[in-house]
Amino acid sequence: MVSSLESDASKLGIMAIENTIAGSLLQNHQLIHRSGLKILGEHKMRISHVLAALPGSSLASLSEVESHPMALMQCEEFILSQPHLKTTESFDTAGSARRIASECLEGHAAVCGEYAANLYGLEILQKGIETNKRNFTRFLIIANQGHPALLPTLDQADKASIVFTLPHTKGALSKVLTILAFYDLNLTRIQSLPVIGKEWEYRFYVDLAFDDLERYRQALEAAKPLMQDFRILGEYPSCKKTI
Repeated sequence: MVSSLESDASKLGIMAIENTIAGSLLQNHQLIHRSGLKILGEHKMRISHVLAALPGSSLASLSEVESHPMALMQCEEFILSQPHLKTTESFDTAGSARRIASECLEGHAAVCGEYAANLYGLEILQKGIETNKRNFTRFLIIANQGHPALLPTLDQADKASIVFTLPHTKGALSKVLTILAFYDLNLTRIQSLPVIGKEWEYRFYVDLAFDDLERYRQALEAAKPLMQDFRILGEYPSCKKTI
C-alpha cells in the first residue's frame, strides 16, 4: 500500500496504528516515517472478529487458522480453547479470507471481519471470537504529500502527529514535555522506537491535541531547538466518536 501511495498522488490509504488491547503497531509507525506520506485524518472503529472457512466446514474439521498477528493476538483466548488449530500469521485479515476462498483451502480458517467473510463467500463458523469485546482500533488516513483537494485546511485541525529524536542527555525528553504542557497541548500518545545504528537513542512519535492553533504553533517553535530530526507527520481533525 505504501509504495502505491508514494507513486500515485490521487490515492488515499488507511492504516491501523494502535489497538486498545494489543497496543501500537510499531512497524506502521516506521513505514509512515520512512515513506514521507502525510496523515490527513484518523478513524476509530470497534473491532469484531469471526472465524470463517469454506462452506460446509465445521470447527472439528479445521486444522489451521490464519490471520494478521494482531488479530490472532486479539482472539488468543478462543484460539487456545481449540488446541487442534495451528496458527499461521499472514499479511492481513481480509487477505487471509481471500486466500482460503481463492485456493479452496480445506481445513483452513481465517480470523477476519464479517464483511470480508461474506465478500469472499466463506461460511462463518463463529462470531465475536475476540477476547475483549471492548476492542477498538485507531486508523490513520494517509496520502502522498501531493494529494489534491482532500487535505483538510489547517484551521480544521485540532490534532497533530510529530516525530523527533533527542540528544542522549539528562532530562532531554522532560524538557520537551514541559514546554508542550506549558502551551496547554494534550499528549494523547507517545511511542518510542530505537534508532537503528545508534545505541540507546530513540525516535519519539507523539500525538498532540490542541484547542488553540496559535498556541500549538508557539509550542512547536519553542520545543524545536531541543529536538533533532523533527518532522510533522500530519495536522488533521481528530475523530470525535468511535464507529
